Amino acid sequence: MLRDYLAELPLIAILRGLKPENAEPVGHALVEAGFRIIEVPLNSPEPFRSIEILAKTMPRSVLVGAGTVLDPEQVNGIRDVGGKLIVMPHADLDVIRRAKEQDLICTPGVATPTEAFAALKAGADGIKIFPAEAVPPAVVKAWRAVLPKDAIVVPVGGIKPDNMKPYVDAGANGFGLGSALFTPTMSVEEIGRKARDFAAAWQALRTP
Repeated sequence: MLRDYLAELPLIAILRGLKPENAEPVGHALVEAGFRIIEVPLNSPEPFRSIEILAKTMPRSVLVGAGTVLDPEQVNGIRDVGGKLIVMPHADLDVIRRAKEQDLICTPGVATPTEAFAALKAGADGIKIFPAEAVPPAVVKAWRAVLPKDAIVVPVGGIKPDNMKPYVDAGANGFGLGSALFTPTMSVEEIGRKARDFAAAWQALRTP
């Protein structure tokens, strides 16, 4: 279940632009920092190859999958290379249903309560608030008043170690991290350092 992977450190690494030859070392750097969910967007170079490498080389406790999934047929390809997570920038109900038919975890992108409720009704395991810059914490708090209490809400877009707290206070369950964590030009050491900074920022939020 998605909640199990989020339990220890609810931060999702979004590796847009990852190349297959860097997949394993980048993955290990993230895992060493405590990350348990890794997403390779499909508009990256050879994304299915990178997903396959990560699925084979990361510990079984790590959830690996794809982002920017736009078509139901792509879901089958992700499953075939070992991916178990389907992330979308939008709330295409056909993609959600295909993911659930294949017993995969799915977190579609939503920007309105209408999209959020429709995605959850279609079987989404959580909702990705995207782009988070357009949905500030006050709006997330308002959504929380009407969404199912057990709905997993994950803001994505513009998240940094120093701006997570207002979203957490509003009811966010975790975050998707993009360019503030990873870009293709970063060294593995830099990625690891940024991952540790994010992990430390999260732990600081959870410490009374």
